[in-house]
Amino acid sequence: MKTFELCILAADKPFFQGKCESIVLPTTQGEYGILASHRNTVAAVVPGMLRYCTADGEQYIASVSEGIVKIENGDVLVLVDTIERPEEIDANAEREQIERAKEELLQKQSIADYHATCARMARSLARLKTKSYKHF
Repeated sequence: MKTFELCILAADKPFFQGKCESIVLPTTQGEYGILASHRNTVAAVVPGMLRYCTADGEQYIASVSEGIVKIENGDVLVLVDTIERPEEIDANAEREQIERAKEELLQKQSIADYHATCARMARSLARLKTKSYKHF
């Protein structure tokens, strides 16, 4: 299978750089799949699960927060605020965060606070989904 150069960077660390066969990431339009020779594109990344397959056929998953993906001349650059492997995620802490967010949503709060609470909840749900993913 044809490959492309993939670079995944978080705000605090480089995560992956190398040859890949494919990547699927969460965007505002749903899951977005990329293969070699993809057209040039820029898209917003939303909290969710990122999956990629390296040139040697190894498949990996990670939980990502907000960011962008840029495809230019066959190379793919993913820039996100945070990214975590499943083993780095504490499922109990995420469940507690979801419960706190549910409680906060029942309280009267400003529009900005409401959106921040929804964002925290979406991030925790994405992390739990990544932690429990059994496809590979």
